[in-house]
Amino acid sequence: MSDKTFPRQDDRPDQEFYAHPRFVTHIDDPAIKSVTQLYREFLPPDGAILDLMSSWISHLPEEIAYKKVVGLGMNQSELSANPRLTSNLVHDLNINPSLPFKDKEFDGACICVSVDYLTKPVSVLREIGRVLRPGCPLVITFSNRCFPTKAISVWHTMDDRGRVDLVKGFLGQAGNFRDIVSMDRSPHPDTDPLYAVIGRST
Repeated sequence: MSDKTFPRQDDRPDQEFYAHPRFVTHIDDPAIKSVTQLYREFLPPDGAILDLMSSWISHLPEEIAYKKVVGLGMNQSELSANPRLTSNLVHDLNINPSLPFKDKEFDGACICVSVDYLTKPVSVLREIGRVLRPGCPLVITFSNRCFPTKAISVWHTMDDRGRVDLVKGFLGQAGNFRDIVSMDRSPHPDTDPLYAVIGRST
């Protein structure tokens, strides 16, 4: 699995797919509240936070201030509209998994409902571990909703439990995370499910 490139149904360049901004949310409000609560529990207040695969909203708790929040995403209009970002950068992780940041620059990182779009997930997660200070958290959240043609093909062959195990495997293969845990934070049966995989950098 390490450094493997995962195929997708639509392998056209992602910059074409994300060229036009989408000012929508990709999970329902109860699931968003679950994401926010996870961030409240795991991302350190007054820390430097890296929001990967970001968009026009980060779901960070409104009452918590952070030293900085750096957003890395695919559409400049979406990133520019995000009020929580102190800086942003358009960067295609499927073309270049390397992150343009120094070692041990951040106190926490998050990927919200987007890990299934990474074609080289282990390489990207290893880079996240590099830019996190030791012991700092990466919070990965996902649901059962996605852009189906852009999600890696293996994602469609699995149920929710299988996807949790897959993401845990990605994080383990990265080789620079410890204390990897998974959580089912689905609000209730009538809402979008919400799962989390969390690890701490070594």
